[in-house]
Amino acid sequence: MRRHPAFGLGLAAFGALALTPDAMLLRLSGMDGPQMMGWRGLFMGTALLLIWAAVSRRRRADLALLGSGAGIAIVACQFFNSSLFSLGIAGAPVAIVLFGVATTPIFAALFARALLGERTARATWITIAAVAAGIGIAVLGGGGVVAPTGAVIFGALAGLGVAAMLALNFVVLRAHPQLPIPLLIGIGALCAGAAGITATGPAQMLDGKVWAIALTGCVVLPVSFMSLSFASRYTAASNVSLLLLLETVLGPVWVWLALGEDLTPAMLLGGGIVVGSIALYLLHARRFAYKARVRPGAAN
Repeated sequence: MRRHPAFGLGLAAFGALALTPDAMLLRLSGMDGPQMMGWRGLFMGTALLLIWAAVSRRRRADLALLGSGAGIAIVACQFFNSSLFSLGIAGAPVAIVLFGVATTPIFAALFARALLGERTARATWITIAAVAAGIGIAVLGGGGVVAPTGAVIFGALAGLGVAAMLALNFVVLRAHPQLPIPLLIGIGALCAGAAGITATGPAQMLDGKVWAIALTGCVVLPVSFMSLSFASRYTAASNVSLLLLLETVLGPVWVWLALGEDLTPAMLLGGGIVVGSIALYLLHARRFAYKARVRPGAAN
């Protein structure tokens, strides 16, 4: 059954909006980084594995793909993605981390070039330069004001690491569409959870507000993950990536409303440059793809 094109856009918007409270709930828990890793990975991994068990019709074949190189890569990407996000949110301003995460499409273009041989367009390099400038402004303008300079730099690096892992995840999945996404990401999340629990120690795992982590791990992440995954079947990946910028824009707002975490003018300026540059890049890429379909000889 064919769906109206607006269905995919609506589903992607719903998934992106559902994801925006994630950082706020992590901070609201009052936990440190390893403890967040433990609970978030445990809840998210368990939820995704239950979804996989409920919907998969080829469980034996799915399990066989766990040992493949691509399968191991997806598990590793989720492990580092989940770990870096939790550690970054715990130790740095949320906005700085999310500005770094917003660079995911740029990393995706670079990985596609390196692994799939896809050409990196001039627009990509221009956007990389603009994004780097924006992150630099945000980091320099936030250090020592809303957080120590070291924490701000760590948050930016953690966000960039998350973006790189997400991008590599997307590229590998595009190259290997047969991979069982909920199974592999669920196992990667559980591995991050096990590492966090080990680092924290069982006795300290109940410190803080476990309900906040349970809400994001059992509801926010699975709902957003499944919505965005299904949306990619009905609308272009560039549309999904563009709507994901809602997390970068609204995530810090949730944290400000719930916890009063301030943003400096330089952080707002830098974040605006990052989000604006990525948005223009994705719109340009979508327009170029359309022209290429209409006129195969169109050039970038």
